[in-house]
Amino acid sequence: MGISIGIVEDHSEFRQSLVYLISSFSEYALSGVHGSVEEALANYSKTDVLLLDINLPGLSGIEAIPIFKQHQPELKIIMLTIFEDDQHIFEAIQNGADGYILKKSSPHKILDAIQQVYEGGGALTPIVAKQVMEFLKPPATKRESKVMLTQREKEILVLITDGMTNEAMAEQLFISPQTVRNHIKNIYDKLQVHSRAQVVVKAIKENLV
Repeated sequence: MGISIGIVEDHSEFRQSLVYLISSFSEYALSGVHGSVEEALANYSKTDVLLLDINLPGLSGIEAIPIFKQHQPELKIIMLTIFEDDQHIFEAIQNGADGYILKKSSPHKILDAIQQVYEGGGALTPIVAKQVMEFLKPPATKRESKVMLTQREKEILVLITDGMTNEAMAEQLFISPQTVRNHIKNIYDKLQVHSRAQVVVKAIKENLV
């Protein structure tokens, strides 16, 4: 069985286009297709990646992120939305979203995002990534971070912000994927974050990269 994908999207035409896209590839399998958070939670089945709209009837996608993560902590969530403004982006990331992709993105970009988060990376479109960088640009006077990372952790942190997967990091640094995972766990603990998107935000805020 391939990567299982859930969809929570209230716009029927766009929802069907996602269903058609995902169903067209044998490496993906639909685990659930719903029009609201409430419906998805009532009929929840374990999935690898959830495509979650923001503007939904009832609970919003942003409000629902921690609820879905409580049901399944290892779940990867990609916000799929028309919103490009800073507020929505950062609320989603702070709530634990693993990626943030605009609905106008090409089918190829959407599939790339699914693959990236499934493999342990983060997914941000260039427009969104640019907004993140601009919003978090450190002040002219560089302040010293209080977070103490080892040299290896700093190297891995840079690779995380570059969007590298665990396997790619292991290959580049000549260490095992398990060692990479151990370093990433330590980074998460030290930065007090729970997702790669949060790592990127915190790293930029703390001038760690």
